[in-house]
Amino acid sequence: MSTARLVPRIIPEDHIRQAVGLDKEALAVIRRAFAALAEGKVEMPPVMRLDVPAHNGEMDTKTAYIEGLPYFALKISCGFFDNPARGLPSLGGMMALFESETGQPVAVLLDNGYLTDIRTALAGALAADYLARDDVARIGVIGTGQQARLQIAALRLVRNVSHVRVWGRGRAQCDSYCADMAATYGIDVDVCDDIESLVRDSDLVVTTTPATSPLIKADWLHPGLHITAMGSDAPEKNELDPYALLRADLYVCDHHEQCRTLGELNHGVASGIIPPDDFPLTALGMIAAGEKPGRQNKDQVTICDLTGTGAQDTAIANYACRLMFEDG
Repeated sequence: MSTARLVPRIIPEDHIRQAVGLDKEALAVIRRAFAALAEGKVEMPPVMRLDVPAHNGEMDTKTAYIEGLPYFALKISCGFFDNPARGLPSLGGMMALFESETGQPVAVLLDNGYLTDIRTALAGALAADYLARDDVARIGVIGTGQQARLQIAALRLVRNVSHVRVWGRGRAQCDSYCADMAATYGIDVDVCDDIESLVRDSDLVVTTTPATSPLIKADWLHPGLHITAMGSDAPEKNELDPYALLRADLYVCDHHEQCRTLGELNHGVASGIIPPDDFPLTALGMIAAGEKPGRQNKDQVTICDLTGTGAQDTAIANYACRLMFEDG
């Protein structure tokens, strides 16, 4: 390790996009990060959140140290949801990397949220790999934004994906989604007019919205269904009826404490529907580390509650820098 003060590299978004994509090597990186969480090899503080209500904005800050990795990351992620009317993207952010041994700054990744998008999609693929049926044939996605696209794209790493049904709040957005998925991935997509029929007719459902009231009711769950819920990453966000968690044979979260305050579990506990100290919790990392089983039969109903962790950010940032630094 160098004893000289480092001059941090400033890495623009286009370089990061060229280096990192949705592939099995990146999926293995995220798999190891989840396993490290379960094995006690991660130091990770709670998420720091700042709301900017006057401008319909929010900022989340996440970080983690993972034993054995050369760097730890500090990720700043912003969402300002009136920006599209100004001709600006609603999401953005950056990551700063520091040497694990010395704390010296190594790089600033001006990714504008790209690495967060990638690691979130890969977490969804990992959840499906452990929890969805091997013979998934009917896939539904709720939402039409960037994650609705990337979640399905990443799912192709672990399951056969040839046909998808989508529900969104506007027909134009749904039509755009269908066209993009066909052009980019060769996937046929049908538009579904109501969420209930989408859920009832699917083997795997991915929710990708910023909804603040439940979109999926417990009564719609059926044998063999897996749901990956990744939209509830703030206390007010909620995509699943809390009773759905009780109906599931296996509920899996990305991080126990975080899901109690940010995820779908948060709403179940806050409403009194789920007992805070007597509800079976399995972390995704426990399955990745081989400590707990995933899906055990074709009829199980499974739910994975993803809120996004600093461990994922540190893992994907290390991976990005390894690829880019090796290339000079």
